[in-house]
Amino acid sequence: MGNFSAKEANSDERILKIAETIDEFESYRHPHAARIAVLTDTLAQKFNLGLYDRYSLRQAALVHDIGEAVMNREYIKNNRKLYDDEYLDLQRHPVIGEQEAAKRGLNRTVQLLVRWHHEWWNGFGYPDALMHEQIPLVARILRVADTYSALTDKRPYRSAVSSAEARRRLSEWAGIEFDPKVVKAFLSLEGLKELESYSEQLRITNYEKNAVS
Repeated sequence: MGNFSAKEANSDERILKIAETIDEFESYRHPHAARIAVLTDTLAQKFNLGLYDRYSLRQAALVHDIGEAVMNREYIKNNRKLYDDEYLDLQRHPVIGEQEAAKRGLNRTVQLLVRWHHEWWNGFGYPDALMHEQIPLVARILRVADTYSALTDKRPYRSAVSSAEARRRLSEWAGIEFDPKVVKAFLSLEGLKELESYSEQLRITNYEKNAVS
């Protein structure tokens, strides 16, 4: 594994503060963006990506939803599914995020990753309806890691699912939403605390409390 420079590490610290603000706005109870950064970097190594791509991917993972925070829509925090007009409005956030990444001096690769983190393998994603290899590998990696992390954490409108259920959903949507090669690589990951579902952690904590009482 290659090492990042001190300058890059300091940049990550700056971006981490932005990531924490975004997580708080999206009502994540646990670090979401930082968790994705670890998962994406681990996947990037499996695909033998270079240090520049890994660094850009880590930064994009940390700020991928900055567009949502800047838009500051209350419906994102509501305990219900989005209405059609709200969903259409929300689809603007990758483009706004790209612009915000540029304003903060992040490199062009990071900007495009933020723009394309909702593109689908079958071309039904947004904002550009890219498909298959038109979507850069780093963006396909980010899509899978973001989805897994979101599924295994509690959101205002649903509970966290187990790691087994999240893996099942990734497999089910491979070839539709996700690049099958990236899903296969993701499912081979093991031993990372970032892979643990918060629903499972909560269950273990409750069990331990009951055992003591």
